[in-house]
Amino acid sequence: MIKLELLAPARDVVCGKAAIDHGADAVYIGANRFGARAAVGNSISDISELCDYAHRFSAKVYVTVNTIIYDGELDETHRLIEQLESIGVDAILIQDMAVWGMVKNVAKHASTQTDNRTVEKVRWLRDIGFRRVVLARELSVSEISRIHQAVPDVELEVFVHGALCVSYSGQCYASQYCFKRSANRGECAQFCRMKFDLVDSSNNIIERNRHLLSLKDMNQSGNIERLIDAGATSFKIEGRLKDIDYVKNVTVAYSRILDDIIQRNPDKYSRASSGRCHYVFSPELYKSFNRGFTTYFADGRRSDIASMDTPKAIGEYVGRVKEIRGNSFSVSGLSAFTNGDGLCFFNSNNELEGFRVNKVENNRLFPQKIPHGLRAGMRIYRNHDVAFERLLSKSGQIRKIPVVMSLTVVDEGFALKAEIKNERVASCVMPAEHQTAINSQRDNIVRQLSKLGNTIYECSEVVLPEDFDYFIPASILSEMRRSVIEKLDGGRKRTSSDDDRSSSTRIVSGCALPLYKNSVMYNISNKESLRFYRDCAEKDFSPAYELRQNADVPIMQCRYCLRHELGFCVKNGGRPPMWHEPLFLCLSDGRRFRLEFDCHNCQMNIYAR
Repeated sequence: MIKLELLAPARDVVCGKAAIDHGADAVYIGANRFGARAAVGNSISDISELCDYAHRFSAKVYVTVNTIIYDGELDETHRLIEQLESIGVDAILIQDMAVWGMVKNVAKHASTQTDNRTVEKVRWLRDIGFRRVVLARELSVSEISRIHQAVPDVELEVFVHGALCVSYSGQCYASQYCFKRSANRGECAQFCRMKFDLVDSSNNIIERNRHLLSLKDMNQSGNIERLIDAGATSFKIEGRLKDIDYVKNVTVAYSRILDDIIQRNPDKYSRASSGRCHYVFSPELYKSFNRGFTTYFADGRRSDIASMDTPKAIGEYVGRVKEIRGNSFSVSGLSAFTNGDGLCFFNSNNELEGFRVNKVENNRLFPQKIPHGLRAGMRIYRNHDVAFERLLSKSGQIRKIPVVMSLTVVDEGFALKAEIKNERVASCVMPAEHQTAINSQRDNIVRQLSKLGNTIYECSEVVLPEDFDYFIPASILSEMRRSVIEKLDGGRKRTSSDDDRSSSTRIVSGCALPLYKNSVMYNISNKESLRFYRDCAEKDFSPAYELRQNADVPIMQCRYCLRHELGFCVKNGGRPPMWHEPLFLCLSDGRRFRLEFDCHNCQMNIYAR
């Protein structure tokens, strides 16, 4: 039986609880420092509260301590790890190998920031003691399958939804170079969402003022079963900066997909946590923040993965402008609109322009002012759906754990057993007189034992012996019911189990370290990390880019390729380019970045000069 895990983001404890309520088997959250999203940190007490809540459903909490650490921060980081272990978090996501040495009592997960794209890298991470590896977003389904076949005894976590980084994670130094804000320190300034000109070596402008590095958002909702077949077991939703409505909608969408797969394969798969969710809305992925969707490299290299005209949310397509009359207009199609909806369109300059609908009358839309660039026939998108957000806001605690109640007769009275399938059992015996009932008591017994009220449990079945014909007062039934539910609660998992805890730190000297062409790419920023890598390989290591900028190292390494995206990749059937290389990306302030097309490795590198 393979357990499948839906892993949702938690900006804070409220978002984390909402994710659990809406079907997540695990959540990942940042502590107050050293997470790859510096803007969202959480206190130890909040994370502890989230652990208690998640563990009620046997769901897990993973904490991101996945930035590089400086020497002066090692002691503080060690204290943080000890605190996280003490409150029962289930795993810690790691980039810096100094943190690897600090984690003793919970599972270690290799963050995608450790650049996990090859069999060799995943095998090495497994060998040094990582229970799970978060794979690079750029991998195809077949590449994931090859990794699983080569290293079957490590858990593979894959991103399935949300924003895409154009560079391999952990290998992006653009934000550090341009703004002194390191992506490896959780302070990415989103260099890739900026506007550039694409210029050749003769200063001919090929593309002007476009978001040439901005990608659409990932959506693998149609590929989940293929990813399972490839060996992935954890399916990660990106979005620790996203709001609670995004978390609810996207979590429900993917939870339903997993439930459908399990329903068709009940002897093969199960969910990694307990409980059933009762939804009050139908999820619609296009109604949450998105820049348009792509499956990225799931099926190998393809075009149309960039969002060059805007890095902003487009939302869902709702129709075309049918008619503009006075201060209102109509939209063709079947979409219904609500006062306050946010709409947008691409104007004649191919720039995204947005506006708010103040009033809707008979499907005529009245904005405060008709946008100057709006024309009949233009495609309209909705990136703020008021009616849908109202539905999401009403969706609260909707997760219940099914319990089977079994009542039997014993010598001293009656015994009640409450069972959560494949998990735990609680029972009690209540002394009572065996009074034969004049009329059948079955309906009343079922009704009394099913009253689980505001608990996290719901009675899925009441089992009685065929010959059960006794009268039991309602007060005794209620007392027995309360007793077994309290025992179920007392026996629930509150901390990570022994199976989830890390083995003792392994000796790394016998593990073959995959070598980079330039050792800057190991992101070594402290003495403990340096000692770790020297134990792995007897060679010299350069300090992290954040400590010493190195012009020989690309500031971005991308599987995404502008040659291919623009239709000029001859290797993949494109037309021959007319420009003179090298090409440069140019910012409006005059800064230029040279492009290198590494066709042998099918990769585009970006250099700072």
